[in-house]
Amino acid sequence: MRYDAIIVGGGIAGLTSAAFLSKNGYRILLCEKEDHVGGLVSSFNYDGFLFDAGVRGIVDSGIVKPMLKQLDIDLEFVKSVVTIGIEKEFIKVDTIDSLKDYRQMLVNLYPENEADIDVILDEIRKVMDYMDILYGIENPLFKDLKKDREYLFKTLIPWLFKFLSKSGKIKNFKAPVYEYLSKLTDNQSLIDIISQHFFQETPASFALSYFSLYLDYEYPIKGTYDLVVKMKEFIIKAGGTIKTGVVISKIDYSNKSIFDQNNQQYEYNQLVWAADHNQLYKAIDMETIKDVKVKKEIEEQKNLLEGKRGGDSIYSLFLAVDLDKEYFRNKSSGHMFYTPNKIGQSKVFDKLNMVSKSSDKEEILEWMNDYLDYTTYEIAIPALRNEELAPLGKTGLVVSVLMDYEFISNIKALGFYKEFKKFCEEKMVAVLDNSIYGDLGSNLIHRFSSSPLTIERLSGNHEGGITGWAFTNDAIPAISKMTAVANTYYTPIPDILQAGQWTFSPSGLPISILTGKIAADKAGKNIRKGQK
Repeated sequence: MRYDAIIVGGGIAGLTSAAFLSKNGYRILLCEKEDHVGGLVSSFNYDGFLFDAGVRGIVDSGIVKPMLKQLDIDLEFVKSVVTIGIEKEFIKVDTIDSLKDYRQMLVNLYPENEADIDVILDEIRKVMDYMDILYGIENPLFKDLKKDREYLFKTLIPWLFKFLSKSGKIKNFKAPVYEYLSKLTDNQSLIDIISQHFFQETPASFALSYFSLYLDYEYPIKGTYDLVVKMKEFIIKAGGTIKTGVVISKIDYSNKSIFDQNNQQYEYNQLVWAADHNQLYKAIDMETIKDVKVKKEIEEQKNLLEGKRGGDSIYSLFLAVDLDKEYFRNKSSGHMFYTPNKIGQSKVFDKLNMVSKSSDKEEILEWMNDYLDYTTYEIAIPALRNEELAPLGKTGLVVSVLMDYEFISNIKALGFYKEFKKFCEEKMVAVLDNSIYGDLGSNLIHRFSSSPLTIERLSGNHEGGITGWAFTNDAIPAISKMTAVANTYYTPIPDILQAGQWTFSPSGLPISILTGKIAADKAGKNIRKGQK
């Protein structure tokens, strides 16, 4: 059977492309290598506890809800208030005025740097102002501008003028956030506390805008995977086909065909690659390409991808504990960024490159011990958003820290990966026991963890990257300007489009949805053109 469009990759970008193509009446096939779709949007139940294995909350960004509205998908959300905690200081980010509370927290911790803090907060406000404009309206790609004239004239056109007036100013924040903040204060601890939960070399424009994103966090009442469930149901109801456990190993460009691990052939008019991009260029059969120009452009893209690093990944600890939800509610909201020691991770992080290549197990474990003392923990507690997500009187937690892929790969190669995971699990519990949750360790029911290697294995994402390409690459093989986002579908291979976190940087769930919609629109246009 020949499909109008085949989508490879069942993450949120692939689901978006499949949903809009099937909505418009095209015969589509969605292929996913795992036994379920969703990718980095994933939840699972374990002994009555729901854990979010992927994203911990959803930021609308003027994209998620308009997408659901256009697909007529009803998904119930609850507000997901973010707590920021540093040592014994805590604030909840629930309104824009919380920025004043954040200032007071930093002043309490660093009274000698009050003037620096005020300067930094002014910079944060500038970036927030830009981000509020960028994502302050429903994205026009999810609107019918021919029918919705009121939106066009009263919302979109005035927004365009605001966007154009601000877009040039954001260039002033291109420097990595550590470098940017170092010009505003010489207190390394203060710099760390503000920015150490971001990826290496994260631009200041992205990192300093996060206070705005905290205000935009919401949580699907049944867990993040409910978003995936609803989109899957929509695709099937609209006549689309979803095949799981299908690994695409070969692309025959000349015959517009793909082959899976069992050599099963599927034919397409348009192919949307919403999976890892390294795999796209490994799967393409160069012998089927006769066009010299196309072959040259593919080789150039392969060379561009060579040696490129995936974005930082995470190490996650999943805990089921015999403690009531109120025990945790009295300390934080259901989503928290907590730093147990204000000294900051620069104390140990500068040694990461050396330790990543070390063959000394004791040296590695000693470094990890120190890192877990000084890093920032992202703590998600689903049952504080919906009490039904954990058994009565008990609570589940997902505790994550940033983790370098090369570091964990070295440990795997040295042969003590399981021992390392056990060490990390015990240490992370001990850190939380000695800081915020004094009763945690003595009330454990279940404890297990995942690493960047787990994410790479389950999602297929290069180096377990959770936001696409690393900022540390000398050149990022993706579009990075919002004004060029409409071109994210492009590949040098005719009739093959792309979508997902590898097509735009920096990326996340909203951008994956946006690029999925862009690819679907382009695929539909190409199909209609081919039918004439």
